[in-house]
Amino acid sequence: MWVFGYGSLIWKVDFPYERRVIGYIKGYVRRFWQASIDHRGVPGKPGRVVTLIPSNDPEDKVWGVAYELPGDQVDQIKGRLDEREKRYQTSLNVPFYPKRTPSNKSNVLVHVYVAPTSGPLFLGEADTVAMAEQIKSARGPSGDNLDYLSKLFEFMRDEVGPDAEEDTHLTMLFRLCFP
Repeated sequence: MWVFGYGSLIWKVDFPYERRVIGYIKGYVRRFWQASIDHRGVPGKPGRVVTLIPSNDPEDKVWGVAYELPGDQVDQIKGRLDEREKRYQTSLNVPFYPKRTPSNKSNVLVHVYVAPTSGPLFLGEADTVAMAEQIKSARGPSGDNLDYLSKLFEFMRDEVGPDAEEDTHLTMLFRLCFP
């Protein structure tokens, strides 16, 4: 089993894995449209974290990291991840495209956690400046919301490289928060 991280699962990996592979999934966009009241914010002052939104363009990419779970620990790890990602009540199995594969062929399906758009913590689209202000002021048990944004941007810049520019939503929020 493979699990795909596109938010904090990129850098906060608290489970064993066999392999870590940078790559992307298609047909989705990453958006800071999910409220966090238990990690990067608190009730009454939520932070904003990312979720996946289906794209109108089937070629749109969301970059992240796929982790191959050890076969003898899949059920245990998946149980812990289900608890950690409990606010992301929907999960998908989608094709994964490794960065280092020249043919752009998918050879594995990855398990992805996605927040339901009908869920109580789904914030949806908002003015980018207002989102940036919310991110700048939010803090929760896992730390500042700004730290979450910064770590995601640094992963894209440092490990994805030039393709990171495709994530204009992330780039715009980062530039507003770190002028």
